[in-house]
Amino acid sequence: MTRTLTGYWLGRRRYSPIHELQEQLTAARREQRIGDTVLFLEHEPVITSGRGAKPGHVLWSPPMLAQAGVEFVETGRGGDVTLHLPGQLVCYPILDLSPDRRDVRRYVRDLTQTMRRVVEEYGLATGTIDEYIGLWADRESPGYWPGQQMTQDPVKLGAIGVKISRWVTMHGFALNVDPDLSLFGSIVPCGISRYGVGSLASLTGARPALRQVAERAFAHLTQLFDAPAAELRDGTPALPPALQPEPA
Repeated sequence: MTRTLTGYWLGRRRYSPIHELQEQLTAARREQRIGDTVLFLEHEPVITSGRGAKPGHVLWSPPMLAQAGVEFVETGRGGDVTLHLPGQLVCYPILDLSPDRRDVRRYVRDLTQTMRRVVEEYGLATGTIDEYIGLWADRESPGYWPGQQMTQDPVKLGAIGVKISRWVTMHGFALNVDPDLSLFGSIVPCGISRYGVGSLASLTGARPALRQVAERAFAHLTQLFDAPAAELRDGTPALPPALQPEPA
C-alpha cells in the first residue's frame, strides 16, 4: 500500500496546546478528513505522566518544579513519567495504520529505527535493550553498539510512548539532541532508575539545529513507511472546517 506522509515543523511550543492539537488531528484522521500527518517540535519544559506512571517517580516537589519552570501534565499515552524540554526533538505521528500496518510492535520498532538512523548520521551507534522500550547508547563506546549484553554504561537516548485508537496513532517519540540533562534529575525517566540518560551532544559533541534533525527524522520515517519523499513544512497544519473552533 502506498501512503503519503505530510510533515510539519512547529518550533518550540508548550505541551497542552499541542496535546489538544493532536487530539483534534487524531479525530480528523479517524474520520478520514485528513491524511497521515507528522508533527515535529521541541517543548517548553514539561513532565508528562502516562497511564502506567507511579507517583513516586516524580522526584521534585511542585514548588521545585515551578521554580525550575517545569510544568506537569497527565496524558493518555502508555508508559511512565517522562520529560520534554528544549533541545529534545519530539515527533508526533498521526497515522492510520490500517489496513497493512496493524501491528503495534512493528510500529514501535519503526519509531525506534527512525531515531537510530538519525543519530547514526552524526556518528552515534545505538541499539535496544529487550527489557525497556526506547533507544540506547553505550557511554563507554559512543561510536559502537556492542549489544545489550556487552554494554558498559548504557544510557537512554530516545523515549517512546504511544496511544493507538482504532489503529490511528497519537503521541510518539522524544530524541535527546542537546537538552539540559540535569533536569532529568526531577524524575525517574520512564520508571528506569538503574540506567542514566544521554544525548547526542553529550555522547558525540554534535549539536545540529533541531529543525535539521527533524528533516532527517522525517526522511527516515517516510522511508520506513514506504511513502514518497516529502519536504518538511513550517507551521501548524490546518484543521478541517468542521473541527475549526467556533468564533468567540
